[in-house]
Amino acid sequence: MQTIIKDELLKLKSGSDIRGCAVETKEEKVTLSDEVVGSVCTAFARWYRAKFKDEDLKIAVGHDSRISAERIKKAAVEAFMREGAFVYDCGLCATPAMFMAVVSDIKADASLEITASHHPYQKNGLKFFIPRGGLEGTEVSEILELAYDIEPGKRSGKVVEYDFMSVYSAHLREVIKSFADLGEEPLKGLKISVDSGNGAGGFYAEKVLSPLGADVSGSRFSEPDGMFPNHIPNPENEKAMESARDMVLSTGSDIGIVFDTDVDRMGCVSSDGREINRNRLVALASAIALRDEPGGTVVTDSLTSDGLRDFIENELGGKQLRFKRGYRNVIDKAIELNSSGVNCPLAIETSGHAALRENYFLDDGAYLAAKIIALAARLKKQGGDICSLISALKEPQESIEVRVPILFDDFAAYGKSVIDRLGAYAANKAGWHIEKENYEGVRINFSGGWFLLRLSVHDPILPLNIECEEKGAAAPVLEEIDNFLSGFEMLDLSGFNKVKND
Repeated sequence: MQTIIKDELLKLKSGSDIRGCAVETKEEKVTLSDEVVGSVCTAFARWYRAKFKDEDLKIAVGHDSRISAERIKKAAVEAFMREGAFVYDCGLCATPAMFMAVVSDIKADASLEITASHHPYQKNGLKFFIPRGGLEGTEVSEILELAYDIEPGKRSGKVVEYDFMSVYSAHLREVIKSFADLGEEPLKGLKISVDSGNGAGGFYAEKVLSPLGADVSGSRFSEPDGMFPNHIPNPENEKAMESARDMVLSTGSDIGIVFDTDVDRMGCVSSDGREINRNRLVALASAIALRDEPGGTVVTDSLTSDGLRDFIENELGGKQLRFKRGYRNVIDKAIELNSSGVNCPLAIETSGHAALRENYFLDDGAYLAAKIIALAARLKKQGGDICSLISALKEPQESIEVRVPILFDDFAAYGKSVIDRLGAYAANKAGWHIEKENYEGVRINFSGGWFLLRLSVHDPILPLNIECEEKGAAAPVLEEIDNFLSGFEMLDLSGFNKVKND
């Protein structure tokens, strides 16, 4: 039996998820042990019953392709059964499917996806869903507090295997058919290739696209493999997008889709090899979301370009609220806006997390892919393609990111002091103007571009992003910021030299 240390248990909180090391390496010891998983799942069951007064708990459990998934699932299911729960063992599943299990006909009261998204193979985590969606960060904290020193349950539950991915796939096929409005085989004549990166997205080609008439023969890395031997399943990863681009060009595909490990994020590639992710993906998703919502507001994270704002507001006739980094932040803000009477159909982060109001504001990469593919099918019938929808998007000529580690225990306070002092410095510098509508860090506009220095959502890092409309315009700004930050002893500025030498 492992002794659970409370401070170590509380450190497993990662935003609105629980994450830790699940496979021992030379660098890391296991923190997501069977005992920890059992205690957390026991605590979740008791927290749920206390909150919703529901004794007859039905819970669905799924996982991505990680090598620790079966071990963690076994510990979780055992804990739920000891609480007298009825457990649906859904096996290999996408994260958004696990939420759909709560709102689908099987009517699970809650669900658990075992995943650590795009993180390395040794990591894993627990992501809980209840009928209104994923847990809030404060709720995760409550459950972890309850999990410390908790006694295992003594009741007897039941577990049944349930192929929920077939249910979820059927749902996605209906989304495509409805949006494309081209009959029972709306994808006939389209070659669509999917790069799943050996994650949980391998179902998409064969269970969603092929039955609708698509040629999916160019798809890659559909076999689940928790060691991710080909590339990290992550639409933000350069190698992953290069793989997807090669897949499209080498197979002559009309469109390529790339998923992250648990399918809550996606990116795509057009027939000519153009990568559609980050600002381009936000622009495309906005074009889809605002088709029937004129004047609607799109909530994005803080890293979007000025060209994207111009596109959303002047080309699409919508509005953009540039909010905080973190997919829960943008989703929660969109929900808040709608509750206050603001028409907000889309919340999307440049990382590929996209949540549509019509789909429970669930960050569901498979759902957004379904909408994009349906639109691609419709446009091909008209002799066009999806790139035509974002042709007016103005893109920066230079885009630079420097990640600045903070070498101080209380990194949040130290990082805030750096940001505050940079803001004061910028206020007195000719040609620099502080962005008034800004919700994190300090965003500075200068002639031909902007930069943002913020504190990372989870890590002791200050990410710096610079975008410019002209090649070479970033260099003097980068130098100025490097010189300013050199006055802070507890910052590692080595990343500046790397960028300058690239």
